[in-house]
Amino acid sequence: MSEQIKHECGIALIRLLKPLSYYQKKYGTALYGLNKLYLLMEKQHNRGQDGAGIATIKLDVQPGKRYISRHRAMGANAVAEIFEYVQNKFAEVQKNTPELLQDTEWLKENISFTGEVLMGHLRYGTHGKNSIESCHPFLRQNNWMTRNLVISGNFNMTNVDELLEQLFELGQHPKERTDTVTVLEKIGHFLDTENQELFDKYKADGFSNEAISHQIAEHLDVASILRRSAKTWDGGYTISGILGHGDAFVMRDPAGIRPAFYYHDDEIVIVTSERPAIQTAFNVPLESVKEIKPGHALIVKKNGRVTEEQFREPEVQKSCSFERIYFSRGSDASVYRERKQLGRLLCPQILGAIDNDLKNTVFSFIPNTAEVAFYGMVEGIHKYVKQYQRDTLLNRADRISDKELEEVLNIAPRVEKIAIKDVKLRTFITQDADRGEMVAHVYDTTYGLIKRGTDNLVVLDDSIVRGTTLKQSILKILDRLGPKKVIVVSSAPQIRYPDCYGIDMSRMGEFVAFEAAISLLRETGKEAVIEEVYQNCLESQKLGNKQVKNYVQQIYNQFTDQQISDRIAKIITPKEIQTEVQVIYQTLDNLHKAIPDHLGDWYFSGNYPTPGGNKVVNKAFMNWMEGKNQRAY
Repeated sequence: MSEQIKHECGIALIRLLKPLSYYQKKYGTALYGLNKLYLLMEKQHNRGQDGAGIATIKLDVQPGKRYISRHRAMGANAVAEIFEYVQNKFAEVQKNTPELLQDTEWLKENISFTGEVLMGHLRYGTHGKNSIESCHPFLRQNNWMTRNLVISGNFNMTNVDELLEQLFELGQHPKERTDTVTVLEKIGHFLDTENQELFDKYKADGFSNEAISHQIAEHLDVASILRRSAKTWDGGYTISGILGHGDAFVMRDPAGIRPAFYYHDDEIVIVTSERPAIQTAFNVPLESVKEIKPGHALIVKKNGRVTEEQFREPEVQKSCSFERIYFSRGSDASVYRERKQLGRLLCPQILGAIDNDLKNTVFSFIPNTAEVAFYGMVEGIHKYVKQYQRDTLLNRADRISDKELEEVLNIAPRVEKIAIKDVKLRTFITQDADRGEMVAHVYDTTYGLIKRGTDNLVVLDDSIVRGTTLKQSILKILDRLGPKKVIVVSSAPQIRYPDCYGIDMSRMGEFVAFEAAISLLRETGKEAVIEEVYQNCLESQKLGNKQVKNYVQQIYNQFTDQQISDRIAKIITPKEIQTEVQVIYQTLDNLHKAIPDHLGDWYFSGNYPTPGGNKVVNKAFMNWMEGKNQRAY
């Protein structure tokens, strides 16, 4: 993507099902779990570069001994910093008494982070503060082991105010108005309730207080706690949690918006946000890694029992398609295939835009995440060439000359690397004029490949959000090559609506498609539509969540996709360039053909998978109308 946007966080959860001595004996290290956690987090580094954190819990620790460890760090190198911090604890032992590194009982009793339950989190901050306090995991601590709670997640809730009000009604006083705090406290409340109910039950049965603690740890109904906690949540979420005595869970929202993959055998249970992380770190085949079903939680009891239990009624699955287009690593086999198919399906539109003139067209892409879709597009062009050659040679009535035959057989797409990402500019440039000049040089180009005034240049991007980098940098640089026409192709459809489930796209004015639709309304004398939509959005605030519709769709319904694409081309074309610019977007139909199992497309279609989504999009439009540059949830 030419414009980086921040997005979903990443999670990793490991439960070692054997004693630490087992891993010491089999794998030669008591740090097996920590080593694997590091690998899982590094293999998902693309999911968070604002910060990271880990937490571990030791099982069956004697009273008075610390059993929960946590460390968090900020910045792009947070994962390395965290594990260097942890490694230093063992380095001292290695230096002075190396034989103790083989003594798993001593390590567990004396060195932190030597636990059997391990959690990791990678953070991309979509909004608000970016501080160490914002980094997961979060702790809710208590002297009762079974009331301790550690959570981390990849989630955004659309109804935070409603959830906070529920906490107030319960008598709580949350310290912050954030979805993380509301989730932590909501689960924590019902964890406390479950503990108290079990305590009262076993107390009535005559158990001693010490015996009751063991009974609670054994009989806590994690699924029931999650059912009661998540009853009114509206959002996209994958949330991992560990209870102080060792029960662990990972829960996934009812529409399956956020991803969650898992693997388990008799030694270990692993859950991550991306499948290839598990495949690489544990060398397991693709078919052995499963997805947690929407509305279900994978639960690992302290005794090692693994179940997948429903906590909310599953809805029509609307897994995030942006995961497949851009966010998830292309090393996932299905993601790779889907991205190639996105490129292939664009070929008819591209060939139409260049009048099938392959001789005078150069194909390229904007690094780096569009590369796989580009391979698919090139394969599609090759398929067209083969069909053209076949039809030309088979359907000729007369004998073809050697020269004509050579020309037909030599037809092939001209594939070149034109755009090169050169440097990440530093933010010490403060004046707008200077910053604009610097941004123009973020990308460089390869000279001498384009025939001036003759060649078309097709450049593939995986999505176009704001269009600013295209306008300020890429198109200016490509214009220097002198192409007759530049065709910017997006492997994703037009991004028209805000996301409220994890991606940093929450303000209407940031979308070039919205800017295009508004300018067309004003130009064609349909400004009344803007005010009508605004009034509908205002009125919708009086309605319950389930009654609210997405009124912003009316803005786009006035025009065809092609009209909006043509206006986007005008908007992103710098005034000073000579080259004609055309923009081609993926169609929604082709998106669903390429990615049939991930139908979440609300940022393209406006069809939100939860009631809160409609409320958010209307609020985002109201904010735009009122000049408020703030998130809508």
